[in-house]
Amino acid sequence: MRHVISVLMANEAGALVRVAGMFSQRGFNIETLNVGPTEDATVSRLTLVTHGTEDVVEQINRQLLKLVDVIDVLDMTGDAHLERELALIKVRPREDDAAIDALAEPYDVVELVGDAGQRTLQFVGSGESLNTFVAALEDAGALVELARSGAVTMTPGDAGLHYEHGASGSDDATF
Repeated sequence: MRHVISVLMANEAGALVRVAGMFSQRGFNIETLNVGPTEDATVSRLTLVTHGTEDVVEQINRQLLKLVDVIDVLDMTGDAHLERELALIKVRPREDDAAIDALAEPYDVVELVGDAGQRTLQFVGSGESLNTFVAALEDAGALVELARSGAVTMTPGDAGLHYEHGASGSDDATF
């Protein structure tokens, strides 16, 4: 089963390597991985997609929480969450650009660069919608190059990942 796991961790050199190393050492595969700083520059949010049984994912979460840089872990699978993916897609226009425009129109795709030889499109949406759009471009023989961000997630409302700021009132998170 597909699992989306979100992790808050220290925004420090080596933190990502330790997380990826934990997966590698235990034979777990990371399908997609996205990491970036949060509203607190000392903290990064890592979102990864992996596959496994409930027991395997519980083991992954326990192992992640043992890592010194990890603040909080949340398996978002089955819970209400927002999930988006960004893709940059290079297409080769055919005789009729309207055909590509017709494929892109339901997805609110934005053209970033375009000329007679190639067009670069920006897609933001669900991974499932992106897969459908890419398959349509492939079927049309228009796909040249694809770069995907992987899933980025967040829970709506008050639920989600949490950490406490230092008791001194500084902006530094406590790990």
